[in-house]
Amino acid sequence: MAKQPNIILIETDQQRYDTIAALGFSYMDTPNLDRLVREGVAFTNAFVASASCVPTRASLYQGVYAHTSGIYSNSAWHRTWVGNLADVGYYCVNVGKMHTSPPETPAGFHERYVVENKDKQGYYFDRWDMAIRARGHEKPGRRIYRRLPDYRDRLGAFEWSLDDDLHSDFFVGDLATWWIESHPRVEPLFLEIGFPGPHPPYDPIERYTKPYLERDIPVPHPTPEELEGQPAALKGMRDHNVLVDHDSVCWPEEPSQEELRRLRAYYLANVTMIDEKIGQVLQALEDKGYLEDAVVVFTSDHGDCLGDHGESQKWSMYDIVTRVPLIVWAPGRYAGGQTHDALVQQMDIATVLLDLAGAERLDPWEAISLQPMLEGDPDAQGREYVFAEESGDEFRPAADLATMVRSKDWKLVHYVGQSDGELYDLRADPEEIRNLWADPDYADQRQHMLDVLREWLIESNLRTARGPKQRPNPLAGHSQRMVMENAVAGKKAGEK
Repeated sequence: MAKQPNIILIETDQQRYDTIAALGFSYMDTPNLDRLVREGVAFTNAFVASASCVPTRASLYQGVYAHTSGIYSNSAWHRTWVGNLADVGYYCVNVGKMHTSPPETPAGFHERYVVENKDKQGYYFDRWDMAIRARGHEKPGRRIYRRLPDYRDRLGAFEWSLDDDLHSDFFVGDLATWWIESHPRVEPLFLEIGFPGPHPPYDPIERYTKPYLERDIPVPHPTPEELEGQPAALKGMRDHNVLVDHDSVCWPEEPSQEELRRLRAYYLANVTMIDEKIGQVLQALEDKGYLEDAVVVFTSDHGDCLGDHGESQKWSMYDIVTRVPLIVWAPGRYAGGQTHDALVQQMDIATVLLDLAGAERLDPWEAISLQPMLEGDPDAQGREYVFAEESGDEFRPAADLATMVRSKDWKLVHYVGQSDGELYDLRADPEEIRNLWADPDYADQRQHMLDVLREWLIESNLRTARGPKQRPNPLAGHSQRMVMENAVAGKKAGEK
């Protein structure tokens, strides 16, 4: 077997795909991510398997879709392929966020230094909680921010008020650097670094925010026509987010341009902070010799609407949520400067990592390999369609289950138990503004995408039927059946 490379997997939480300068977004300050793009391979059409943290991470670490893992929302999970790496000799370390439940379950790792959600309050105290408490502080979050007179006007954007090194992303970056520098060198190494940001509260250190407040950054302008054309599920979710301050985000019915500009400036500043820490981590890895033969992967678990389409945070199936950065850096193994726009599922990268390590895949397994594209094969193809599923959490008030199917040219979102949905012609409308679901001129296209969705569910359930399920899927009897029945009959939307 060829020498096993060190594997470094860096994950952020809730980072949009349009936040890396080298990928065409010049308003960003991301020199270290830019380096990974220039010297590595970037997949610009990578899609997660869900629209929130836990189900996406479960899919990435299990190689299956949400209906196979049984994880549709932020619920308990701990089964991963990390132990498979350990079985073939890897020393496996997690620093930061993995979002497993229970939070400190081994999940296959030899060492874990867990940091969870930034706004998490209550019974569980992670490494970051302990550090803040040891300094004699109360962790910033809703309990503190609600005391501000303008709390409801901030849309979740706040100034970081404690020492710089106590900021969650600085804390995780510094903790990872400390581990690399202090721990005796072990090879092969699997190191997962999970940054909590730029997930809200959007709380950057002030000096990083100022440049973004002074430059021209994109600010959304959703029109009444777009909002009126949305399905009832999205309208209901928007109404719900106005009532409840998830993660310290109070969402108004009509946020002002000034409020949206501040929100975005704070969010982008947090990305730049993470980028700085990634640079320091890479330098520590290089100094310790780990990068002599290493594969570094950078990605995020989903994006954030930040007011696009009138929505807050995640939970919807818009590209700005389900499309994420995915960069693979491995000089000497893969030629740098490659950019691939083929459709891929984020979990497909797990196939590459396990194969390079010589490790077994979990059973069942639905991820494909990106190896041909990484190796520059001109005939390499991605997927014809990508899929995502979402249920529970803040999405629950709107519908039991949303399922997305997307090709290069079309996207359809099906809502269980709802008479409407979403259909977008991505060639004519890449921003997903005009919903064509109820347009009779596109009834055939809608039916075609429903048929694709039906066949995918049938084939996936057949392929994975004998594999182990982590936990029962409470929606299996209701939601999947209704998806298939609606697709077969073409009912509810176009026939009325």
